[in-house]
Amino acid sequence: MSTEVPVLKVESLTLEYPAGGGWLRALDNVSFEIGKGRALGLVGESGSGKSTTALAVLGLLASEARIPGGRILFGGRSLLDLAAEERRLLRGERISMVFQDPFTSLNPAIQVGRQIAEPLVLHRALSDGDAAIEARRLLEEVGIPRPEDVARAYPHQLSGGMKQRALIATALACSPELLVLDEPTTALDVTIEAQILDLLERLRRDRGLSMLYITHNLGVVARICDDVCVLYAGRVVESGPTSDVLYAPKHPYTKGLLASLPRVAERQLRLAPIPGRFPDLASPPSGCIFHPRCHFVVERCKGEPPVLSGIGHAVSCWRAEELADTPWPAPEAQARGARSAAHPDAAPLVEMKDLAKQYEMGGVFDNLRFDRSGGFPLRFDPPRVRAVDGVTLDIAPGEVLGLVGESGCGKSTLGRMLVRLIEPSDGEVRILGEDFGRLSGKALHEHRRIAQIIFQNPDSSLNPRKTVGEIVARPLTLFGLARGNELDAKVAALLDLVRLPSSYASRYPHQLSGGEKQRVGIARALATEPRFIVCDEAVSALDVSVQAYVLNVLAELRDRLNVAYLFISHDLSVIAHIADRVAVMYRGAIVEEGPAAEVLKPPFHPYTEALLSAIPEVGRSPGSSAGRGRIRLRGDVVEKDGLIGGCRFQHRCPRKIGKLCETEAPPWRIASPAHRIACHIPLEDLRRADAVRLPQEA
Repeated sequence: MSTEVPVLKVESLTLEYPAGGGWLRALDNVSFEIGKGRALGLVGESGSGKSTTALAVLGLLASEARIPGGRILFGGRSLLDLAAEERRLLRGERISMVFQDPFTSLNPAIQVGRQIAEPLVLHRALSDGDAAIEARRLLEEVGIPRPEDVARAYPHQLSGGMKQRALIATALACSPELLVLDEPTTALDVTIEAQILDLLERLRRDRGLSMLYITHNLGVVARICDDVCVLYAGRVVESGPTSDVLYAPKHPYTKGLLASLPRVAERQLRLAPIPGRFPDLASPPSGCIFHPRCHFVVERCKGEPPVLSGIGHAVSCWRAEELADTPWPAPEAQARGARSAAHPDAAPLVEMKDLAKQYEMGGVFDNLRFDRSGGFPLRFDPPRVRAVDGVTLDIAPGEVLGLVGESGCGKSTLGRMLVRLIEPSDGEVRILGEDFGRLSGKALHEHRRIAQIIFQNPDSSLNPRKTVGEIVARPLTLFGLARGNELDAKVAALLDLVRLPSSYASRYPHQLSGGEKQRVGIARALATEPRFIVCDEAVSALDVSVQAYVLNVLAELRDRLNVAYLFISHDLSVIAHIADRVAVMYRGAIVEEGPAAEVLKPPFHPYTEALLSAIPEVGRSPGSSAGRGRIRLRGDVVEKDGLIGGCRFQHRCPRKIGKLCETEAPPWRIASPAHRIACHIPLEDLRRADAVRLPQEA
């Protein structure tokens, strides 16, 4: 048995917040440890206490929080006994954190290099010049090309992946022993996520870093973590090696989380969410705190709290051994196999024809050019970015069209043009046969009821000055769909539909978690009973169980009301579950389109192949055959030179055929009557590609 002192050891930690004249127990007897060079995944639904645990370790808790019991040991030293200044110095030098959202974590008014250099000046007493040199070296270490240019750039000039790498570089500046990561890849594309995970694995290996990795993405945990600690309502319900907890779970809650996951190779009509709602920690249930939602509950569970027991693989459940080989029950409506569109022969509900959108880059003075041809000596000549470049697609009534691609491919721009939040530069959009771009007055008002959107970022799409009830009621009153008592009843019904209590109607957005805010946005979009909804990363911020429930709700609405969706997502597992057809977008254009069951198996467009290979799934590990086939794309979607010559993917394609790809636009390869691929590579060669082998259905 090893006698090495753990880098971090949390012992029986209990933490409380004041609530309603009493104390709300956010953490209850939480224990885990992280050895040198090891990574622990902390998983669970929103409100389980994951981020609270991290803040307790870092000493960043709100002033009203209290810790009535437990210890936090760093290298054997009690953090809770340190003075505030000692804790601050330790936090900068030996413990670092990477927060979830790089867009809000970086100061928009300070150059990236200066932000990375700041801890070096503060904690290592380096001069400004030496700190700047080290900042550029750190940028290079985390895989950023042209570190000198990036160091001089401001955060808004970087892609999401580069921002996250800059945050990691800042966290590494003082060579910490422990890196705390709070959902560091949630907002990133699957390819950028794969790059960040590669980076973290390399840093662990090269620096001997220990990591506390907080996430709701179990695929990421399977990919990068040695051990897992599963939290539910502030309590540890299961912990142990990743290979045991995720591949042979014993606690019903862990089984439920895994059953909620959509999987690329298992197309189901319904997912299996955990029933019920997260408990109110101000008045938690007696006995096992999970028993109100557990499929396997017995009388003992309701009255006697279980204890965490077991060596190595520990579990807190009275029936753990009895249920060891029993899976979480599948929903009655669950079925395997591909779905077809609800009405494949019906006239299209939504039609896009040669849809295009261009943006001018830079300011007026940046784009003034001397004109020597005569006349006025100056001309305004801004470079243009083709965000959407000649897209032609149809969506049938009751059909789900999945739209995938990295950030910057034009997905959100296309979605917003479909609901006329952005006017196209060219082309047309028809909904129910009407040219949406030509409508005005009453006709436009009616079509806005028919076509709705669920936005990606609820923080910017929900009015912070309005209550949840007012936000959800707004479309009902705007379109004259309800008033008075009926309005209140409809708001309560919509909140219930997305698993929020009716009491939330009196809350403001800042009083909700990220997942709860996203559900408010979904309820608002559903209020008008639309015929067509653009779902722009609508479930990316949700826990796996809530995500499964919302996906089921959207599927039921499609079946019951014949609602059609443009479902935009960077999570191909979600797309594989819900979409009837898939369109793959790259640099503003569609490069592959077809039925989901065909797009997700060979032949692949090389870009589709790379996206699929990057998916972190439970069941796929770096040592598996699928893991060895992962394709690592380099570079960014948006190049400095906006001109497109030849194939738009040729600058990153691992299967490029030389000058042909550089000079000639690729032809459409017809893989089947409904499946087409824009590529120079012959279909026979695309079918023989074996870089990706997804898990096969049983």
